[in-house]
Amino acid sequence: MKPLLLGVLGCSLVLSVHALYSPSDDVVELTSSNFNREVIQSDSLWLVEFYAPWCGHCQNLAPDWKKAATALKGIVKIGAVDADQHKSLGSQYGIRGFPTIKIFGANKNKPEEYQGGRSSQAIVDGAMNALRTLVKERLSGKSGGSGYNKQSGGGSSGGSKKDVVELTDDNFDKLVLDGDDVWMVEFFAPWCGHCKNLEPEWAAAATAVKDQTKGKVRLGAVDATVHQGLSSRYGVRGFPTIKIFKKGEEPEDYQGGRSRGDIIERALDLFSDNAPAPEMLEILSEDILKKTCEDSQLCIIAVLPHILDTGAAGRNSYLDVMVKMADKYKKKMWGWLWTEAGAQMDLEASLGIGGFGYPAMAAINTRKMKFALLRGSFSETGIHEFLRELSVGRGSTATLGGGVMPKIYAVEAWDGKDGQLPVEEEYDLSDIELDDDDFRKDEL
Repeated sequence: MKPLLLGVLGCSLVLSVHALYSPSDDVVELTSSNFNREVIQSDSLWLVEFYAPWCGHCQNLAPDWKKAATALKGIVKIGAVDADQHKSLGSQYGIRGFPTIKIFGANKNKPEEYQGGRSSQAIVDGAMNALRTLVKERLSGKSGGSGYNKQSGGGSSGGSKKDVVELTDDNFDKLVLDGDDVWMVEFFAPWCGHCKNLEPEWAAAATAVKDQTKGKVRLGAVDATVHQGLSSRYGVRGFPTIKIFKKGEEPEDYQGGRSRGDIIERALDLFSDNAPAPEMLEILSEDILKKTCEDSQLCIIAVLPHILDTGAAGRNSYLDVMVKMADKYKKKMWGWLWTEAGAQMDLEASLGIGGFGYPAMAAINTRKMKFALLRGSFSETGIHEFLRELSVGRGSTATLGGGVMPKIYAVEAWDGKDGQLPVEEEYDLSDIELDDDDFRKDEL
């Protein structure tokens, strides 16, 4: 019986690692198959945690998440998505670290990121604040609920059609073929049942893709029964047919799934494949830091040695490593910045860098005022390991000094050249007369 007992214990240990939530909890387990029904089509306010079972921060959050779910039962819905298992949902909502908490309120198509504390009391307070906001919006006449006002006779979108571009014989070439953006185009027929089923998924995906790719990947739709020339040109023989258009290349057939998560995931892959590496900016003013970090989930900041210590060649070698890493992680759409040691002393102090250990690197989340420091080598391998850990929620973080962004000083941009020591002033002493007594005193 002992081997059997050990086997049962082993299984239970494995299950305890992988299942942070169970049916007995008040946390609703959400999956790719039930998310749309439970959350999107619901009139309730939802707080949804996207987690990975192996994530230490997620494991620490679980008891408070359960406690908050019990306290809010019947008032606010509390859910959890194993984003490691349901990757399409994680991709759909731009999840880049664990745990991430989203608030699904009046507009379910555009959830807000929860920025509050992680204790059960803080979660309850955040939920009640969101609930009050939702109630006020409904009282003022703003729409709530799922946001899907499905229109009859359509084929490409559900809810608001504003982010699905209507393509016609007149505008197709100009927008799709001559533009620089990547396009996913649905050819549909209004009477097609499969097209009607795709409608809400295509619309939701269009909004998410527009936001997450900053308009670089666009979703369009062609009514093939009206614009038969386009349908014939691209050999469309069934509905719906989805094709991918990249500038200067032959269109390719989309072979993925038809859920919004599948569509978004493919669109983000297309964006990553075609996007340039993020710009590497020197911190010359407060505006540069503010704009770069506020527009990005994370800001990667390097403090490089003084130019007199490395010369131009040494500095460029560090910047080359950063450029390669920025390109590798460009799908994350992080901001990338650098400064010279000693140029931004308040920033260094708030990060605990403080005058030694250059080059140094930190990743800052300005929304949460949290940061993490590179502990390994300033190399492709060391930085990759650092960023990979952050991506999956494993990185060790601390609160930015004072809980506010430090003062940034205006400095001149590096000119790309080696540094030069300051020239000492020369003094002409020929007109100064010294008597013999002065020399005798010095000798004594």
